[in-house]
Amino acid sequence: MPIAARTKTPTRLLVLAVAGLAMVGLSACDSSSGPPAGTGTDAHVRQVTVVGSGKVEGTPDTVTVDAAIETIASDTTAALNQSNDRMNAVLDAVKNQGVDAKDISTTGVTLQPQYGDNSVITAYRANNSIEVKVRKFDVASGVITAIQTAGGNATRINSVNLSIEDDSQLVKDARAHAFNDAKDRAEQYAQLSGLKLGKVISISEAGALPPPPTPMPRYDAMAEAAVPIQPGQQTVGFSVTAVWELV
Repeated sequence: MPIAARTKTPTRLLVLAVAGLAMVGLSACDSSSGPPAGTGTDAHVRQVTVVGSGKVEGTPDTVTVDAAIETIASDTTAALNQSNDRMNAVLDAVKNQGVDAKDISTTGVTLQPQYGDNSVITAYRANNSIEVKVRKFDVASGVITAIQTAGGNATRINSVNLSIEDDSQLVKDARAHAFNDAKDRAEQYAQLSGLKLGKVISISEAGALPPPPTPMPRYDAMAEAAVPIQPGQQTVGFSVTAVWELV
């Protein structure tokens, strides 16, 4: 009897060991049957990411003139008085061209000593700068000429910039072109891979770059003849990054 008991024990242990291995195998298979818990996404979703761009052109309708009156005199009072007199004449001339007072703003007033040999003050320089926004393009040339005529040789035209006052519709159009461009690219990639375009997963935009003002040369002395100004075209660009599902 003791011998019989010793021969049955190894058989029972072998059965239990085999059963345990089977349970471990089933558990391992079950754990790999889906995505890891807590991920919240399907790791096998096929998708395509593309960048689309769109551009539209518009005609500038606003001219911004940065002008100044600069005078030099032997003392500060004379320099300021001369500058003030010339600037008042310029302001009146600009308003007579139909420019609204709200579109005229002072951008700077300076009074600086001028030095000669041995750092001795020899005179004083007064400068009065204004910015004039002309909303009627066809009168812009006349406004510039009026500034020069009223200011005379003391006139300084620092810059003349052309811009589009309201480009909101241009931005919308550029955005639409950018999205359509991105979709066309995504559809092409889907066809090349033998798939179809599914739903949009995400869209992000880089934003529109406002058209930079079109500069014109600086003039320290303008002729009395009308200054020719051509509006040309300005471009509004937009880019968008979009992700589509591939099905």
